[in-house]
Amino acid sequence: MLIGTPVELPAMLMAREARAAAQQAIMEAHPGCTLISFCLNIPGPVKTNEDLRRLFDDGLAAIKDALRQHSWAVLEQREQHAPTGDECLMAAAGNPAAIKEATTSLEERHPLGRLFDIDVLDAAGHKLSRSVPRRCLLCGEQAQVCARSRRHSVEDLTCRIQAMLSEYLHK
Repeated sequence: MLIGTPVELPAMLMAREARAAAQQAIMEAHPGCTLISFCLNIPGPVKTNEDLRRLFDDGLAAIKDALRQHSWAVLEQREQHAPTGDECLMAAAGNPAAIKEATTSLEERHPLGRLFDIDVLDAAGHKLSRSVPRRCLLCGEQAQVCARSRRHSVEDLTCRIQAMLSEYLHK
């Protein structure tokens, strides 16, 4: 089980609204940009702690490295670290489809990329979809199917995440 400050649904909804407003502000400040929104996929009431923050920082460094490798400039970056989770918004100069492909590849190849939630929005604010569906952390089925049916308990999911984090951080 993840240890940290539990967050209730109203706080999560307020954080989602604030993120949408920040996304809009960045896109207005940088017309034509591609927007990258990065946070972690963490079920349950605990959205961040010291270990999750370290994973977030590693993920953010990997995203920046991918952008550098493709010569996509970061025009603006905003980070937020709150009990509702660690978040980063970046305006980037680059083709949205190519950036989505690069970030999806990162989610697939990073040891804990399955916990990354990297959204890419085009200049019109449309979110690009993954070409390959995510797999469930516990059974390998399509994650959306397991989530909709609530096939696994939050406790089982968070225990799996904690085990993954411990293994990753102690290597």
